[in-house]
Amino acid sequence: MNKIIVIGSSNTDMVVRSERLPRPGESVIGNHFMMAGGGKGANQAVAASRMGHRVLFAAAVGNDMFGDAAIAGYQRFGIDTSYIVRKTTPSGVALIMVDGAGQNSISVALGANDCLTIEDVMPALECVESGDIVLLQLEIPMATVDAVVDAATAEGARVVLNPAPAAVVSAQTLSKLYLITPNQTEAQTLTCVEVTDEASAQVAAQVLVSQGVERVVITMGSAGAYLYQDGKGIIIPAHKVTAVDTTAAGDVYNGALCAALAEGQSLEDALRFATKASAISVTRAGAQPSVPTREEVDSFNH
Repeated sequence: MNKIIVIGSSNTDMVVRSERLPRPGESVIGNHFMMAGGGKGANQAVAASRMGHRVLFAAAVGNDMFGDAAIAGYQRFGIDTSYIVRKTTPSGVALIMVDGAGQNSISVALGANDCLTIEDVMPALECVESGDIVLLQLEIPMATVDAVVDAATAEGARVVLNPAPAAVVSAQTLSKLYLITPNQTEAQTLTCVEVTDEASAQVAAQVLVSQGVERVVITMGSAGAYLYQDGKGIIIPAHKVTAVDTTAAGDVYNGALCAALAEGQSLEDALRFATKASAISVTRAGAQPSVPTREEVDSFNH
């Protein structure tokens, strides 16, 4: 079985729940506070590990209590933390507000994540073998992302990019990806196409393919996900569940997707597996605390 190397961000999430999100200049009374591990890279590493796979996580944290707690948490999840570096810059923190419908608003202080260099992650890349999966997001410097894509593809790895938060990615990097997984907002940033339905998702996917991407998955929340490959598109339906907190739903999706690909599932089957994992996660509060186990995903039937 191929291993998974996740290179990305590590944050501590501070979450406040309230009936609705505040408007600019407004204060609302929250009814619950929690603090938990987060960061897109870390969430995705946890998700892949909980699916039963060997995961190496390369990231940067500060020399502070948040960094200590983060590393200890990843180790409890069975993640190889040998490739996490310490920085003098504080660890990343995310402030998250969640409303009664489970929708969220997030502000991230990148901290040490913004200091992660290609030199920091080279030890992890030296472990890459042909067929391995390297999973990336955009909460680390774009220069590091570009360099990782170059190095990983040179070793025969399958590079999956979750282009979140939304940012423009160079055509050179796009052309080397095995798969890109934007949501609707991120797809619009990359293609200038507003994605509202299957037809517009196809247009956006075709723009990305014209830039060299071989496979595109555009996630569309409750509308499911649009897969485009080999000149054809298909909608993978979402499962109907009652959302409590959508934080990290996309991260769980990406981590589970890579886990399924690592064990040899077809891309379409891997997406159906990831859809189950993500559906379970939104019924629970928090980022990493919401990640289901492999047994839960395998037995999920909606």
